[in-house]
Amino acid sequence: PLKTQGCEQRRLSLRDVVFVIQSQRNSFHVRQAEKLRKDLLLQTQALQESPPVILLLHTLSDNEGDWSILPLLPDLSSQFGKNSSWIMFLEEDTRVKLEKLHEVLKTFDRRKEWFLGKPLHDEESTIIHHYAFSENPAAFQYPDFSAGWALSIPLVNRLTSKIEEEPLKSDFTIDLKHEVALYIWEDGKGPRLKGVPELCTIPEHNPRAQYCATTVSSQSPLCGQPVKSDNIFIAVKTCKKFHSDRVPVVKKTWGKQASLLEYYSDYADPSIPTINLGVPNTERGHCGKTFAILRRFLSSHVPNTDWLLIVDDDTLISLPRLQALLSCYDFSEPVCLGERYGYGLGQGGYSYITGGGGMVFSREAVVQLLASGCKCYSNDAPDDMVLGMCLNALRVPVTHSPLFHQARPEDYAKEFLAHQTPISFHKHWNIDPIAVFNKWLKNDKHTEGLEKSTKDEL
Repeated sequence: PLKTQGCEQRRLSLRDVVFVIQSQRNSFHVRQAEKLRKDLLLQTQALQESPPVILLLHTLSDNEGDWSILPLLPDLSSQFGKNSSWIMFLEEDTRVKLEKLHEVLKTFDRRKEWFLGKPLHDEESTIIHHYAFSENPAAFQYPDFSAGWALSIPLVNRLTSKIEEEPLKSDFTIDLKHEVALYIWEDGKGPRLKGVPELCTIPEHNPRAQYCATTVSSQSPLCGQPVKSDNIFIAVKTCKKFHSDRVPVVKKTWGKQASLLEYYSDYADPSIPTINLGVPNTERGHCGKTFAILRRFLSSHVPNTDWLLIVDDDTLISLPRLQALLSCYDFSEPVCLGERYGYGLGQGGYSYITGGGGMVFSREAVVQLLASGCKCYSNDAPDDMVLGMCLNALRVPVTHSPLFHQARPEDYAKEFLAHQTPISFHKHWNIDPIAVFNKWLKNDKHTEGLEKSTKDEL
């Protein structure tokens, strides 16, 4: 035990740790989170410890902003601020060795402020972090949530007073892990992330993982037979000025993998062919065009499919990996899937799927969206945000997958991409899109390996 000022500190028990699984409301994700909870409880029994509190984030309240974590801290502080020592956050696919984690946490003085995690840093300043630390992007470290991350209770309690004195700004949530680290650091007034080598993002069967308290699976999920390519209708949003440079990239790369694909433009060009939906091109948002696509998807003009994928003409995507991922989702539920951003989450707000990484909808979601009478307030409103507002009003969850990316591979931390099998990237800016597709998304060992590893798991 740590001797401090002559008094002994009680040893840390697992009861002193509150686990928060960053779960989501979609049924597949609920099952994943329940599995992790069950595994943690089984491990506790085996260690003959009394079980810790394990919370599933999506059940904590009706506040859409909970996934952005900061709005939750006051509740966590009032429930656990007196009798607990740590809040440990886990993603649903984080694997935990409880005994090891317990040993790691015991080495920190829990009366101090700690922010623990596996550090990531940017190689170059990036748009998704608003070009923060542009003089020295590598200087700022933020946690890879996949490895799990922890806040000591003294830090949770202080952040709570800060939030209560100065309500959270109504702003965009784009890359949560970076934004949480910035908020905690508070321009140097608060603690920096403390890197913990036992929090890992390597697979558990990796020989190096014997030292790890957490590990992560780098396999894409596969829950059965991949969805057939003729059961996904693909809408590519384009406009006349990009017909000659962006559309050919789609055709040379992922377009070849599509069975049902249409290009929607402000100009009908039979050589592509593009379809003019009668909505003029807008410089900013594409709300009018996207709603026209939703209506067309339900019409008799296109084959009846369970899934709709809407992408930009500069989105790069692996359709076989998407087909594998969709095997985990039930198309009879309203599913909206992609990279989730948020707006105004500190004050309620709403989540939305950011358009550039690809937006996936089940037919049921499109039916509910259009039946709700929700529409654009103008043709050039941001389509992804308007859809987010509509879904929020319908209480249809926006489901996040970190495998979709609104930016280019170089805009993400290398270590973060290293444990992913990515599904999409976006933008041709200063890169060779065909080379990016071939390096990151071309169907390679990942999907073949998938089939095999799923059989092993089953």
